[in-house]
Amino acid sequence: MTIHERTMVFGWENDGGIGEKLIQEIIDGTKTTTCALKAEYTVDQMQEVYRQVHERVTILNKHGVPKVNVVVVDVYETTFGQPDSRLVEGEGYGRDIHGFQEAHRLAWGDLGVPLKEDTILIVEQFKKIDN
Repeated sequence: MTIHERTMVFGWENDGGIGEKLIQEIIDGTKTTTCALKAEYTVDQMQEVYRQVHERVTILNKHGVPKVNVVVVDVYETTFGQPDSRLVEGEGYGRDIHGFQEAHRLAWGDLGVPLKEDTILIVEQFKKIDN
């Protein structure tokens, strides 16, 4: 497997297997987006995220083990309260905005991250590529 310079990590210590589940969804092709809070990025990090469009990225698990490669096809902003349909679909929720919101409230709530209707999310949309 080719390991690319750019990487994304899925999972964190004591995540209850969420990271590996998300990686498997990427491998299966059912997960084609990921998101994070805009407030967590510095200006430099934001610029770097937007620069990765059309770049190949290696997905790592929480232990740094490479699992799959993707190409980033788009980066955009949306709000948690009115999420872009591409995000909801790419996270595997079809058109179920409420399901997307509840799952993220639970996951991020466990990390102490409060989500409000106007919370801005940075979305990275990607496509799995051959290793």
